[in-house]
Amino acid sequence: MANVRLKRVESLLREEIGSLILREEIKDPRVDTMVSVSGVSVSRDLEHARIRVSGFKQRQELESAVEGLNHAAGFIQGRIGRKLKLRATPRLNFVVDHSIEEGFEVNRAVDDANRVAARE
Repeated sequence: MANVRLKRVESLLREEIGSLILREEIKDPRVDTMVSVSGVSVSRDLEHARIRVSGFKQRQELESAVEGLNHAAGFIQGRIGRKLKLRATPRLNFVVDHSIEEGFEVNRAVDDANRVAARE
């Protein structure tokens, strides 16, 4: 039962943070709508949440956006606390998720391997 609650809280956090980003309610200029929440992991005691952030940005710009999100974590946490009505809102920690970039690199490597195989 506890696992179901964790998944529900993770889903709600992902939706709410994504919505704040899309509605541009986070006023930090480093955070824009090209940034998205790719995943959320909440600790079993609901004290901490690790939010993975990805986007179609250069590596340095994405890291800067994550810094902006961490800077605005208190504001975001307050907004989420009012919206979700949890006993305690998890402490938010934003981290860079390079999975989109890594996926493009894998696709590029597969395409290159296919071109080499086609020439032989």
